[in-house]
Amino acid sequence: MKTETAPTAADIRDARERIDGVARITPVYSSETFSRFAGREVWLKAENLQRTGAFKVRGAVNRLSFLSEAEREAGVVAASAGNHGQAVAWAARQAGVQARIFVPEDAPMAKVEACRTYGSELILEGERFEDAMAAAMADVEERGATFIHPFEDPQVIAGQGTIGLELAEQVSEAETVVIPIGGGGLASGIAIALRDVRPDLRIVGVQAGLSGFTIADGVLVKKPGDLTMSILEDVLDDMVDIDDEAISEAIVLLLERAKLVVEGAGAVGVAALLAGKVGGSSGPVAIVLSGGNIDPSLLISVMRHGLTASGRYLVVRTRVPDRPGELVRLLTLIAEERVNVVSVEHHREGMDLPVGQTEIELTLLTRDQEHVAVLLDAMASWGYQVERIK
Repeated sequence: MKTETAPTAADIRDARERIDGVARITPVYSSETFSRFAGREVWLKAENLQRTGAFKVRGAVNRLSFLSEAEREAGVVAASAGNHGQAVAWAARQAGVQARIFVPEDAPMAKVEACRTYGSELILEGERFEDAMAAAMADVEERGATFIHPFEDPQVIAGQGTIGLELAEQVSEAETVVIPIGGGGLASGIAIALRDVRPDLRIVGVQAGLSGFTIADGVLVKKPGDLTMSILEDVLDDMVDIDDEAISEAIVLLLERAKLVVEGAGAVGVAALLAGKVGGSSGPVAIVLSGGNIDPSLLISVMRHGLTASGRYLVVRTRVPDRPGELVRLLTLIAEERVNVVSVEHHREGMDLPVGQTEIELTLLTRDQEHVAVLLDAMASWGYQVERIK
C-alpha cells in the first residue's frame, strides 16, 4: 500500500461537517479524584460513550462518505482488533453498503458480536491484527471491494481528528492532552487539529504492549503505520509506554470513581498520568478515553485483580483443628475485625497435613491495605499461621 498524504486541519474541519449528526459530540468530565491523585486539574474526554463504544466511528463515517457509486456497490472490507470493525460495520449499515470484517481469532467477544449485530459478514482470521489484515487484503484483491484501513488513511485520520476540535472548545484551559496510540490514527488526527488551533499545547501519546500481549487490545499492533508515524514524529511532544498493572489500576479507578466503563486501550492515558509519565507543568490535562468495549470476562478479572492490589479483596490460607466449632470460632474472630467473608473452602485430601487438622481457604472483603495488615496481625495473635494468596 502506498504511503498517503497526511490530512490537513482543513480536512478535519470538513470531516466534522460530514459526521455531524451521525457521530456524537462526546462529553468531557472533570474529575476531582484524578485531579487529587495527579496534583493537577484532570479532564476526561469520554469517547467510550461514542456510537459503537469507541472513537472509530468518526473515521469510518468520514471514509465511507468518499465512496463512489461503483465502490458502494462493490462493498467494503476492514481488518480490526474489534473497534474499527464495529465502526465500519455500523457506518456501512447506515450508508447501505455491504461490509466484510476480518478479526483476529482471540478478539474480545463483546466486539466480535457487535460486528455481527450491525449486519456485516464477520471472518475470524489469525492470532494477531496483522494476520487479519493480510487476510483482508487478499480478499480485497479477489473481490475488488474497497479496503477501509483502521489508521493508514487520510480520511480516517481526519475523522478521528474531529475529537481535537471538540477538545479545543470543551477544555480551552488544558495545557496538556494525552492520547492513546495503537496504529496512530487517533493521535495523528487529534494532534493535527490541536496544533492548528492550540499550537502551545503539550501533546503526549501513550502506547502499551510493546513487549507482547496487553489487556489494552485496542492498541495491540506492532507499531504505528508509516503515514501515522511520520505525523506523530512531527506533532507529538512525547511518546511514553505503560504496563498492564497500571492499565488495570486505571480501569478500576475509572469505574469506581468516575463511573465510566473503559477498555484497556481507553485507560492508557489515565494509567500514564497516575504513573507520573505525562510530564509537563502542573497545568490542566485532558485525557482521551478512546473506548469502552471491554469484554465482560476481562472486566471481571481486572476488577478482581485491582481490588486485590488495593487491599479490598483478600484470600488467605490457614489451618484449624478438625473438630466441631473451630471454624465458627475463627469466623467469629474475623467478623469482629469488621471483615466480610465471601467464601470458605476446606482442604483435607491430597495435602501434607497433620492428623486432626484441616486447611481453610478464606476469601475476604477488606477496606484497604492497612485493614489487611491489621487483620493478618490479629490472626497471628490468635495463634493461626496465615498464608496470603496473591
